[in-house]
Amino acid sequence: MDDVLNAALEAAKAAGEIALHYFRTNLKVETKADRTPVTKADRECEATIIEILSQHFPAYGFLGEEMGERAGQVNTRWIIDPIDGTKNFIRGIPFFATLIALEEEGEITAGVMSAPAINDLLSARKGQGAFANGQRVRVSDVDDLAKSMLIHGGLKDLKVRPCWGSFLRLIDATARQRGFGDALGHSVVICGQAEVTLEPEIKPWDVAATKILVTEAGGRFSDFAGSPSIYTGNAIISNGRVHDAVVNILQGS
Repeated sequence: MDDVLNAALEAAKAAGEIALHYFRTNLKVETKADRTPVTKADRECEATIIEILSQHFPAYGFLGEEMGERAGQVNTRWIIDPIDGTKNFIRGIPFFATLIALEEEGEITAGVMSAPAINDLLSARKGQGAFANGQRVRVSDVDDLAKSMLIHGGLKDLKVRPCWGSFLRLIDATARQRGFGDALGHSVVICGQAEVTLEPEIKPWDVAATKILVTEAGGRFSDFAGSPSIYTGNAIISNGRVHDAVVNILQGS
């Protein structure tokens, strides 16, 4: 394992320990300007991640959910979501994760997804494959949308967007649907347990790690229009084999 992944894993482990320390305690919950919740745990996790990664790579910049953007000395930065699934975390649901990705010259080249409450750890480095708890993982071989499992987050998030009609067509086109949401929904595609996850509203830190994880597992990442960008506000995470069919339905083809 190279220095980048070692540093990311060290940071994720430290953040996980902080998150578990606060998990299922009487935490004060604040509301940010974008109406999403934040806690002391989120901020402490991100600060610790930045501190550890800065020790290993002092020239790199950062883009984090809680502390924003900090330019580095080179065109390389870490993209961080300290607690993805804060609403789950607040309510004592163990499906939350620390997400850390490395972006070099605009390309995501490494990613870690750590869910400490369920002892789940995924990692990937460009060209080296994707791993879950030390074992290499691959996306599923299902190549027929009619036999596929569709993962989605909150139905209200979909219903208030123009993609709602397309989502209903995807329901008809797929075999099974489940609302796992957040990093958990991404991980089941990465590990070959489902074929496609839809994200109608995301920030870069929600999917940066996912992008390298799913592509290294043999799958595909894009926005609803088929672009591979993490910056356009929505995302499809799939096994690759059904990806074009999903894009076509979302685009009304």
